[in-house]
Amino acid sequence: MTQSKPADLTGGCQCGAVRFRARLLGRGSICHCRMCQKAFGGFFGPLITAHDAKWTRGEPKWFQSSNAARRAFCGECGTPLAYETRFGLELAIGAFDDPELAAPSIQVNPADKLSFFDGLTSLPVRGNDGEWRDFLAGIHSNQHPDHDTDDWPPKGDAI
Repeated sequence: MTQSKPADLTGGCQCGAVRFRARLLGRGSICHCRMCQKAFGGFFGPLITAHDAKWTRGEPKWFQSSNAARRAFCGECGTPLAYETRFGLELAIGAFDDPELAAPSIQVNPADKLSFFDGLTSLPVRGNDGEWRDFLAGIHSNQHPDHDTDDWPPKGDAI
């Protein structure tokens, strides 16, 4: 019986300057620590262990966020990309081309969880209608597409 080869999981930053590829992912998590909140500019840090990640375009810049960890980000657009300790590398879940393939399975560092976090799903939802629909229809994204490209930006396009 032939065993199927795991699919490449790809991702990268918003501008396309840094791209990565991985095949073997570990546990996905939502980290509530204050350093992750600041590194992602959000309410938590969504990360997944990547045992075999390779940078396939460009190299990230690194920030030594503590004596035990450093964080990778795109030096061009600032997208958070990774977190690394002596235990290994974790990639930012939102930086994957298909984040659905890297779903978190645990929350960590709950002592720093923001008090309003658990109530976020009960907030009212604004629909994409009326004036908001018109605004969204006029947006042209300069973001790198959610797949690998030979070159970016496309020749002749100014970003």
